[in-house]
Amino acid sequence: MSVTYCADTQTFYLDGKDVTYAFCLTAGYPEHLYFGKKIPHDSLLHMRTGGAAEGTIPFGSTGRNMHTIPSELTNYGRGDYREPAILVENPSGDRISELLYEGHEILSEKPKISGMPSMDGGETLVLRLKDKLTGFQADLYYTAYDDSNVIARRAVYRNGTNGKAILRRAYSFSMGLPGNGYRMLSLHGAWCRERRMEIIPLHHGVVSIDSKRLSSSAALNPFMGILSEHADENQGEVYGVSLVYSSSYVLKAEGTSGGDTLLTGGINDFDFHWDLAPGEEFETPEVVLAFSDCGLGGMSRAFHDAYRNHLINKQYVKKPRPLVLNNWEGTHFNFTLDKLKAIIDGAAGTGIDTFVLDDGWFGYSRDNEKSSMGDWHIVNPQKLPGGFAPLVEHIHSKGMKFGLWFEPEMIGPNSDLLKNHPDYAITIDGREPCLGRCQMMMDLTRKDVRDYIVETVNRVIRENNISYVKWDFNRNATETYSRGRAPERQAEFAHRYALGLYDLCERIVEANPQVFFEGCSAGGARFDPAMLHYFSQIWTSDNTDADDRTCIQYGTSMVYPLSAMSCHVSHSPNITTKRPISYKTRSDIAHLGATGYELDASDWTDEDRARTAEEIKEYKSCQDLILEGDLYRLDNPMTSNYFSFLVVAKDQSRAILTTYRRQLQAGGEPKRIRLLGLDPQKNYRVRELDLVASGSTLMNVGLVTRFPSPLGDYQTLKFHLDVE
Repeated sequence: MSVTYCADTQTFYLDGKDVTYAFCLTAGYPEHLYFGKKIPHDSLLHMRTGGAAEGTIPFGSTGRNMHTIPSELTNYGRGDYREPAILVENPSGDRISELLYEGHEILSEKPKISGMPSMDGGETLVLRLKDKLTGFQADLYYTAYDDSNVIARRAVYRNGTNGKAILRRAYSFSMGLPGNGYRMLSLHGAWCRERRMEIIPLHHGVVSIDSKRLSSSAALNPFMGILSEHADENQGEVYGVSLVYSSSYVLKAEGTSGGDTLLTGGINDFDFHWDLAPGEEFETPEVVLAFSDCGLGGMSRAFHDAYRNHLINKQYVKKPRPLVLNNWEGTHFNFTLDKLKAIIDGAAGTGIDTFVLDDGWFGYSRDNEKSSMGDWHIVNPQKLPGGFAPLVEHIHSKGMKFGLWFEPEMIGPNSDLLKNHPDYAITIDGREPCLGRCQMMMDLTRKDVRDYIVETVNRVIRENNISYVKWDFNRNATETYSRGRAPERQAEFAHRYALGLYDLCERIVEANPQVFFEGCSAGGARFDPAMLHYFSQIWTSDNTDADDRTCIQYGTSMVYPLSAMSCHVSHSPNITTKRPISYKTRSDIAHLGATGYELDASDWTDEDRARTAEEIKEYKSCQDLILEGDLYRLDNPMTSNYFSFLVVAKDQSRAILTTYRRQLQAGGEPKRIRLLGLDPQKNYRVRELDLVASGSTLMNVGLVTRFPSPLGDYQTLKFHLDVE
C-alpha cells in the first residue's frame, strides 16, 4: 500500500519508490511533517511546530499559531498571514476561510481531472476539508508512485454555501519545508535561448515565478527547484515543483517568520476570478513534487521516470520515433513541388523515414507570414498544383511518410477565415488588436470555434494520409477577452483558454491515433508537462545551433526526459547564429534527443548521404537509451567550456557518453571525466578507447579524453560502453 493512515497519531503516510510524504491533523488542520527519503512509519508528532504565540498574531481554532504551521493548504485569515492557497469571497462578502478535516478516502485508482491532462496512477488519498461556518469545501488529492520519487497533488474546491462563491485565488497545493536557507532554481529564457538555469538565494518574504501570457512561455518554465544549502548536481537534498499546466501560472516560495519555507502555486490569480454557484466545483491543475538526496541529477531522473511512465502517450513514449526531415530552414516559404521533390530525393535511402512540410503550404498567397493564417482548407495552388496528391505520391515512392505543419490556434488578418468569421478572433470592439507574427489568436474558450478547428484539421489529416503533425503556437496572448462571455466573467478567460486548448488536443489527437504529434511554440515556448501529455515530443528551440543547443538541452533536461526533446541537424553556418560547426558535432548534439534534420537535402553529395546514413544507423543503435535511459549530466556548458551527457541503460548494461568542447585551449588539454550511474561490480568495455575497466574505476578514476588538436573549436567525442 502506498497510502497509510495512523489513527492514533492522525498521521497520513504516502510511500513512493524511495520517498515518504507525511502530514498529520492538528485539531483538524492538515500540517505537513515530512517529505524526503523513505522512512518507517514512526510517530512524527515531535516535528510539529507553531505552539507559541508570535507577538500579536492570534490563534486559530486549532489552538495553535496558524501562521507558523507548515500547511498542506494555507487559508486566508484566522491568524495565517502567509500566501494563501485559497482565497474565496463568501456569499456574505468576507474572504475568510478555515478549511478543516471532514474525512478522507483512499481510492484504488487515481481519478482523472475533468478537462485537463494529469498523470495516471494507482492508490490515491483524498483529504476532505470543510469550512464549518460557510460550508465551503476543498478536496486534496495525493498519489505516490512505486517507480519514481514524486508525489502528485491537486485540489478541488466546491461551493457548499447557500449562495454564490467567488474564487479570487485557487492554487493547487501548499507544502511547508523545514527551515530557511534554501536556494531556488528557475528556468528562464526567451525565443532561441529557452530554459537557461538561474539559481538565487531565498529570503524572508516571497519569491515567485509566473506567466501572464496564457502560455507556460519561454520566459519562465512552470518549474521551481528548491535546493538545500550545499546541494549541487550530484549531492544534497533538492525538491522539485513541476506544474502540469499550459496557461498563466504562478509558483511561490516564501521564507516565513516561523522559520520554515512555504511552497505554493498553481493557476495565476492575476486577472483571475471564478464564479461558483451552490454545489459547483473547480478543479485545479496537477502539481508534481519530486525529492532527491542526490542533487539536481536525482530530481531530474525522478521527473523523467514519472513523465515517461505516467504522463506521455503510452503508444509512443518508449517506441522509436519518426526520423524526420523538415524543410523549414532549407526553404522557408520559398518552395515549389519540384523543389520539395528534390529535397526528398536527396534524403532517400539515408534512414530518414518522414518528410515534414512546414509553413507556407496553405492559402492562396502564403509567401510570407502576413497572409492566409487559418486557411487550412486551401492547398496553395501556385506551390502545389494538384494539391498534396503529387507530393504525397512522391514521398511514398521513396519509402517515406508524410508530415504536415499546422498552427491551429491562430488566425490572420488577411485570411478568408477572418473575412468569413471575424468573431473567431480574440479582439475587443473599438480597440486595434495587437498582432504577433502578423496574426491573432482564435478564441478557444468558445465551443463553436473549437468545433471549426477540429473539423478542418481532422479533414486535412484524414484526406491526405498524414502520419506526422507539427503543431505550432507562435505568439502569446495580449487581449484576454471573449465575445461569448458575460462582462463579469471575463477574468475566467485565461483558464478557460487552457481548457479549450486541452479539448482541442483531445479531439484532434484521439481522432488520429495513427498520427505522431509534435508540439512547437515559436520553438520551445510552450514546453510543459501538460503539452507532453498530447505531444510525445516538443520542438526544443528554433535555435538549432549546436553550441547554443548544449545549454538549451541541458536546462530542459532538468525536468523533461531526452525523448521529449525534438533536436535537429541543420545547416552550417547556422541560420540563427551564423556559427560554423562540423557535421559530426551537429549530429552528436542532435542525437541527444528525438533526432531529425532541418535543411535542404537537395544539394547533398553521395558522400553527404553516406555520412548521414552512417550517423542515423549509429543513432538507431542507441535510440533505446535516449527513450528510456537514466541521464547523468557531467559538465554544465553554462558554467564551463564543456558539455557532457552520460545516458545509462536501466539495467546498467550499456551507456553512451557524449562530451563537447566549446573552445580549443592553446597547447591542447586532456579532459578527465568521472562517470556516474554504472554498476561498480561490472566491467565495461569502452569501444572507442579499447579499454576495459570496472564501473567502480570509471566512476572514481574516470576517463581521460583528448580532443584532436587540429579539429579546433566546437568539437564532440562519443564513447559507447558495454558490459563485458
